[in-house]
Amino acid sequence: MSREYLKTACPPLRDFLVYNESVRGRSELTIEQYNMDLTLFFKYLKRERGLVGDNVPFSDINVSDVDIELLRSVTVTDLYAFIVFCKDERLNDTSTRARKISSLRSFFKYLNEKVHLIESNPANGLNSPKLRKALPVHLTLDQSLELLRAVDGPNKERDYCILTLFLNCGMRLSELCSINYTDIKPDSSLKILGKGNKERMVFLNDACKAAIDNYMKVRPADQVKREDRYALFLSSTRHSRISPKTVQFIVKKYIDKAGLEGHHFSTHKLRHTAATLMYQMGGVDVRVLKEVLGHENLGTTQIYTHVSDAQIENAFKNNPLSEVKQKEKKDNNN
Repeated sequence: MSREYLKTACPPLRDFLVYNESVRGRSELTIEQYNMDLTLFFKYLKRERGLVGDNVPFSDINVSDVDIELLRSVTVTDLYAFIVFCKDERLNDTSTRARKISSLRSFFKYLNEKVHLIESNPANGLNSPKLRKALPVHLTLDQSLELLRAVDGPNKERDYCILTLFLNCGMRLSELCSINYTDIKPDSSLKILGKGNKERMVFLNDACKAAIDNYMKVRPADQVKREDRYALFLSSTRHSRISPKTVQFIVKKYIDKAGLEGHHFSTHKLRHTAATLMYQMGGVDVRVLKEVLGHENLGTTQIYTHVSDAQIENAFKNNPLSEVKQKEKKDNNN
């Protein structure tokens, strides 16, 4: 992970980020989001307090000098005003504003409860906007097959293997990029490093094993960087471990080629797809799916378990009372 924040962040923020990375084991993405959200808040705070000149562009405001005295002066009103700023001036949607609120809560809780640098936590009374609960986007089985059939070109074995692992294992993008082929065991199990540096076991099915075998036959063996010599997926030009951006480009290329553009499909949507197909068509119990996906709680897993109309219809049909009908009473007057 690039620790540029160690050079640029103000001391309170730097210490908070180090704590979350080293002690709480937060992911690189979470650390980057904390840094981005809080840096934005510090810029807003300095502008609102008149601590920068009117001619200084917002993006150029220096926040490396933000100190604990300034942070002690923050009130819940300041925090709400910042969220309004994010909505009106930054055009942040509800989910992005909710994430920023989460960052503020974590930061001020750390200052108050962990290092005792502020006497009270202004974020205690900060409420998150209500999020609209929407089903995650996923590919149907037919769309998944179309996506796989779209693969061709000089890197077709590698690209097909990438898509196959996404669709069959429900991996995260970072998990797929970090795979070493030496980690694949004879029993086809694979230990991957998930979110928060938590390890979990994945079992490769026949489709995954065949795709990996085909790719390994053509995987570059020469000119591979020493530190990446065991990486499963390699860049075709640099012969180094494939980057997340490259994988995202590959996935988008075949989504467009398969005629699936416009559906907002992405690498993460392939993870949604694997989870949904396992649940809907594979009969995988949601508690097992939780372990497959590496979730900490069952509630997170349940958003992946789309319920189809057919499943809803069957639920009504399978009610043990579904065929019980009222008996007609005989008319005693006849």
